[in-house]
Amino acid sequence: MSDKGFSQYIQYLNGDEGALEALVRRYSDPLVRFAYCYVQNAAEAEDIMEDTIVALILKRRRLTDGDALHGYLYRIARNKAIDSLRRHSRRDVPLEDVENVLTAGDLETDFSRRARNQTVYRCMQALPEQYKEVLHLTYFEGFSPAEVSRILRKSPKQVYNLLSRSKNALRELLTKEGITHEELL
Repeated sequence: MSDKGFSQYIQYLNGDEGALEALVRRYSDPLVRFAYCYVQNAAEAEDIMEDTIVALILKRRRLTDGDALHGYLYRIARNKAIDSLRRHSRRDVPLEDVENVLTAGDLETDFSRRARNQTVYRCMQALPEQYKEVLHLTYFEGFSPAEVSRILRKSPKQVYNLLSRSKNALRELLTKEGITHEELL
């Protein structure tokens, strides 16, 4: 059984607040670095680390070994980082942009573009989680395949394979919806 802070976690569950402080010291910097890989913002990464520790305090799960604790903390941090990315990807549209679209006179084209984007989004949501993750990090967040491999803790070869499979799966779903490759360009 590997420890990875597990003994401190057991002590914390048994009422030792000092053990929680030891866990925070042990995991705070690595969790901030891990979250930073996702959000590329130091303050946001620190907030994610803090939220991860709060989740650990509030949930007080009975884990069986250090690997479970280690994985649990990183899973929480990863989920919180992805939530943060989703929150920040919803940008407000400036009023001038809305006015420009409305005065452009081509509302039909704008409407069909929005409908197509909704279909693409719906098809992406139908993909397996790994596929959605690699597509989102690569195309929406702008991470390079090397960066994605570090974030997902996969080899670059695995990331390239996932990208290829996910693009093929998305293309297949979009074709079923009647959207061709040329329409996406």
